[in-house]
Amino acid sequence: MREFTRGTAWWSPDGGRVLRADPADRDRLPGDTWERAGLPAGVRLEFSARGVRAVEVEYVASSPSDTDSYGSAPPVFTLLADSREEAGAPVPARRGSGTEAVGTPSQQDAPARAAGTPTPPGGRAQTAFDTPAAPGSHVARIELPYPDGDFTLHLPETLRPTLTDLRPVGGGTIEPAARRPRWLVYGDSIAEGWSASRPHLAWPALAGRALGLDTVNLGYAGAARGELASAQQLASLRADLITVAFGTNCWSRTPHSAALLHETTRAFLTLVRQGHPGVPLLVLSPVLRPDAESLPNALGATLGELRSAVERAAGDAGAALLPGGGLLESRHLVDGVHPGDAGHGLLADAVAAALRRGQPWTAS
Repeated sequence: MREFTRGTAWWSPDGGRVLRADPADRDRLPGDTWERAGLPAGVRLEFSARGVRAVEVEYVASSPSDTDSYGSAPPVFTLLADSREEAGAPVPARRGSGTEAVGTPSQQDAPARAAGTPTPPGGRAQTAFDTPAAPGSHVARIELPYPDGDFTLHLPETLRPTLTDLRPVGGGTIEPAARRPRWLVYGDSIAEGWSASRPHLAWPALAGRALGLDTVNLGYAGAARGELASAQQLASLRADLITVAFGTNCWSRTPHSAALLHETTRAFLTLVRQGHPGVPLLVLSPVLRPDAESLPNALGATLGELRSAVERAAGDAGAALLPGGGLLESRHLVDGVHPGDAGHGLLADAVAAALRRGQPWTAS
């Protein structure tokens, strides 16, 4: 399975699960960071098919945790395929079973085409197809809209599945997709993808597809306060680009003063740079949070002041900066903090544009 898996950082000691923090370094990480590291945010399978009508994915999954109860959509595997309608070759209607095995879910028909799948800025038009997933041991049958092409399969993240096999059904062959430049994205719940209706609609996933990158999502909901252990872990990973986007959780969850956050961010970026002295590094400062913009926290800092501290630290470190304060409006936030699909799309547009500007890397 490893040869098909993309968006990976580390693997569990038994080799069965993707982890988003180094298990050998667990004793240095806060508990909330480690808990989120077990969620396979942004992890996906990428493969090229030749003469294949469907693939089967064997997996074992658990029930969503209380932390992941924010997800309003049922868990699904989401297949992304190039939209052949634009090329004059309509996507054929396909029928087949959705998920087969022990404890099979009841809604079994052809994969449902997901609504509202945007074309990433500069990316190819794609169509998304959902296949139901459920806790337990299963074999998910994923119908392909056409037999020859390149496909991406996003996981039912909140089920934290362990994948054991990917195979074609009824003949044909599948091969791992070609490797692409590797983009590390460190951040909080917004980077992790909270409140996007599907994992493939989180802003790192959208921007990564637009730029032809292998996005490695290192967003930790409720955490990502610039812990220096996390900076050293980023420094240890192979990377062609890096984006750092944190600060909101430093307003209330773990209050920081502006001076403390400035020094924390400066130290974080310094450690990342030690591992990647020549890699393009973009800092996205905190996006809009209306209730915090002008309200002092327990240490007297407003979110606006914390944002300025992050931006000053980016300048001190010589990193590229994308100011986050003006990228979203209140209407883009589903709960006053996290953006919905439209907000994630706006962030993806802005980040992709920032990464394109004068960066010494080539997208495949």
